[in-house]
This record gives sequence, C-alpha cells and structure tokens, in this order.
Amino acid sequence: MHRLNPLAKLGAVAPAMVVLLFVRDLATPTAFLALSYAVVLTGARLTGRVWALLLAAVPAGVLVLAAAMALWTDPARVAATPEVLRIGGWALHAGALESGLATGLRLAAILGLALIPGLTTTGPDLARAGVQQLRVPYRIGYTALAAYRFVPRFGYELGVIRAAHRVRGTHGGRGPFARIARGWGYIVPLLASAIRHAERVALAMDARAFGAYPTRTERHEVPFGGRDIVFLVLMLAASATIFVLFFPWRL
Repeated sequence: MHRLNPLAKLGAVAPAMVVLLFVRDLATPTAFLALSYAVVLTGARLTGRVWALLLAAVPAGVLVLAAAMALWTDPARVAATPEVLRIGGWALHAGALESGLATGLRLAAILGLALIPGLTTTGPDLARAGVQQLRVPYRIGYTALAAYRFVPRFGYELGVIRAAHRVRGTHGGRGPFARIARGWGYIVPLLASAIRHAERVALAMDARAFGAYPTRTERHEVPFGGRDIVFLVLMLAASATIFVLFFPWRL
C-alpha cells in the first residue's frame, strides 16, 4: 500500500466516500467499514496509536454519535416504531436509535475509507504525484510541499524555545494562568523563527531558479503503474458491488 501512487489510492476511495453521504441504511456503511478495515489492516504499517484509533476510538465514536443522533431525531418521524425507553413523557423509539446508528456508521465508514490513503501516503508524495500525473503547475505543487514541511520545522522550533525558557526560568509556576503566560511568551520567538526559516527557503528556491521556466526536472519520481491500476479497479469494483448488493436508495 505504501508503494502505490497516492492518486490511485485517492481515486479508489473518493467515489464511495461521496456516495456514502447520501445513504441511510445500516448495511452499506457497515460493509464499507469492514472493507476499509480489511485494506488498512493488511496493507498499512500501523503504530500503537493507530491501533487504538481503529479498535477503540472509532467504535466508541460510533456509539456516541448513535446515542446523540438518536436524541436529536424528531420523535414524530419515528413514532410508529417500538419504544425502547420511556422517562416520564419522553420516549426513545427504535427508529431513532436506528437513525442515529446509521449516521454514526456512515461517518465511520467515510473515515475508514479516508484512512486508506491517509495512513499510507505522505504529503510530499501527494504533491509530487499531483505535479507529475495531474499536471498541476509545479509552482503550486512545490509551494504546497514547502508549506507542508514548515509543520515539523515549527514543532522543532517550539521545542527549542520551550527548552530555552525552562533553562532561563521564564514564566515559571503551575496552573492555568502560568500555562497561558508561557504560551504567550512562545509567540514572538516562534514568529521570528518562522520568518527566518521562510527567508532561507525563499533564498534557496530563488537560487534554484524556481519559477523561471514552465517545467522542471523531477528528482523523485512517483510512477503510476500497473499495480496502481489494479488496485484502483479492484476498489472501484468492490464499491460498486456493495452498492448494488445492498441498494441503499430503496429505503
């Protein structure tokens, strides 16, 4: 999965994610959630945090959403369904629970499909694939790549600033007000560091004649080959099969 072209992975899941927004049954999102889990668990390199997300956070989120959406469902629309719980004059109907569960499963299925490219694709590869296969102007693609690389740089700079403040004993103490004071003290040095880094990046791009020519040579190739086509066709076929089998629009 990690060696597949990012555009193939996005194209494989994007149609199903869009169509899932309009389904209202339980079986269709459940099938897509199972499909996404099967692909992720067999094709992605998972960390402990991702395992916790897949096995604990997603099921818990589905249950929380199901309960919340069940409470928000209009009682008049589900009055014909059996009552599950009654407290005084308020009643919770089975139709409300089904509607809430369908919403939670639908969002979980969309998240699961998004994890297929999200866990196996890096930002730089996505930008390069956009430039090489989609013919996105490299001025846009590599500018986005440079901006993406600012994020870890900011994290490193923030760590250095925090360490320097601890060494100097700046904004010591505990409690919420001390935390706010420390955070406020990070703003100015972090902005100064960001400006310096942006200037260095701009000078490096100017030194390489960035934007001087309509095209540039590629140092890192992100090919779109036969295995990408196979994966794309298989995923689209599986999505179409699920929609045909369950046919959610008949509800």
